[in-house]
Amino acid sequence: MTDRMALALDFLAGTDWAGAETAPLAGDASNRRYMRVRQGEGAAVLMDAPTARGEDVRPFVAIADYLSSQGLSAPRILAKDVDRGFLLLEDLGDDLFARIIPKHPGLEDELYATAIDVLVELHRAEPPAGLASYGTELMAEMAALALDWYAGGAEPGLRAEFAAAIARALDAHAACHDVLIQRDYHAENLLWLPGRSGAARVGLLDFQDALLGHRAYDLVSLLQDARRDVPHSIAVQMIARYVDAAGQDGAEFDAAYHVLGAQRNLRILGVFGRLCLRDGKAHYITLIPRVWAHLMRDLDHPAMAEAAPLIRGALPLPTPAFLEDLKARCAPLQTP
Repeated sequence: MTDRMALALDFLAGTDWAGAETAPLAGDASNRRYMRVRQGEGAAVLMDAPTARGEDVRPFVAIADYLSSQGLSAPRILAKDVDRGFLLLEDLGDDLFARIIPKHPGLEDELYATAIDVLVELHRAEPPAGLASYGTELMAEMAALALDWYAGGAEPGLRAEFAAAIARALDAHAACHDVLIQRDYHAENLLWLPGRSGAARVGLLDFQDALLGHRAYDLVSLLQDARRDVPHSIAVQMIARYVDAAGQDGAEFDAAYHVLGAQRNLRILGVFGRLCLRDGKAHYITLIPRVWAHLMRDLDHPAMAEAAPLIRGALPLPTPAFLEDLKARCAPLQTP
């Protein structure tokens, strides 16, 4: 038994779930791990977020409480040990959008429409006080991760020019940061809860990195999904659904959507490269062609006309040979 597992069992011993059976659940790209905890007919989820590895459960607790206060389906916090990095959460089940849609393709439109309704409701609410902003400077710096980790580095002048071009596009088309953005709002983090009503039918996960941002950001996360292909027709319908319900200007929203898409997909290219080269998680490389395709479509938008040539010229094409070379340079897999 590992030291963390012993600590986890000690945490559970101080709750109503003492002596419960545990079984691992799939993790994510962070240092967090998850276990399903069973006791009789009941189940809960244990989050293990080791502080020694840079994790902090407090943002998750704060955002979960806020989302729940808006009538949305974040998991309830059943018990917590902030100092040691453990949370016991309401178990919302296993019906992720990414699992439900292949089994029940007829539900795809309804699932995405309800996910859009979540954003409409969330963006009508006053965001929580003290939430940091995902501002232009930070977003441009995050986009430059594509140079650092995907492209293998760049000389400082090019990197600065790269970030400045992205910052200009963001300032011109996506400068308003007035809603809570969850930042990883996609089919692997959304659960279908048909027994609930309205927007509460979507269970929310992985929102601890929430910031103040532009209202188009989570639509990009949802519809330009790095892990699955969202049909173009559905993406168009969902953007229109949001624009109509939220009273947005369609042309302005479309420009913001593609500029934010370019920023987000550049960041993802960098993060996926880093997960491989630094952390030994080579499987993320297989997702890069889809992310690249999203990026190319975003760069085709007129709002990205100034920055697009620089971005295209600075990044290598994700050819099979290039991606195999990335995989070959992956670090040994890091284990907790």
